[in-house]
Amino acid sequence: MIGIVVVSHSPKVAEGICDMVQQISSRDGKKMPIFAAGGTKDGRLGTDPQIVLEAIKKADQGDGVVVLADLGSGVISSQAAIAMLEEPLRSRVRIADAPVLEGAIGAGVEAASDSKCSLDLVVSTAEGARQLHKK
Repeated sequence: MIGIVVVSHSPKVAEGICDMVQQISSRDGKKMPIFAAGGTKDGRLGTDPQIVLEAIKKADQGDGVVVLADLGSGVISSQAAIAMLEEPLRSRVRIADAPVLEGAIGAGVEAASDSKCSLDLVVSTAEGARQLHKK
């Protein structure tokens, strides 16, 4: 199954999004591998590449991980975390260019709908949430 990491400057926001996606995407009692990477190690607002790195490793089930971030520096921390990964995991992690909440919900529902779906499809579904904001 594709894993998901939600990166937010706020631990509460990241955890809340993960909880929401978990509830929406749960099928047959199977839990979605979705993990929050919010805040800094000392509890402040911000992002930390090491926290993102740990979340990616937890989310990886072997099929890939989609990362969604709330703001630009969250994307930068995510990129730094991915750079720290070793292959083959590094090549199975993608950052979706999507609004964090809507993108995470789309990615979670897509990933949960078919355990054999591709990383590209889950990223594409997450990124499709951008279109909702343009209407």
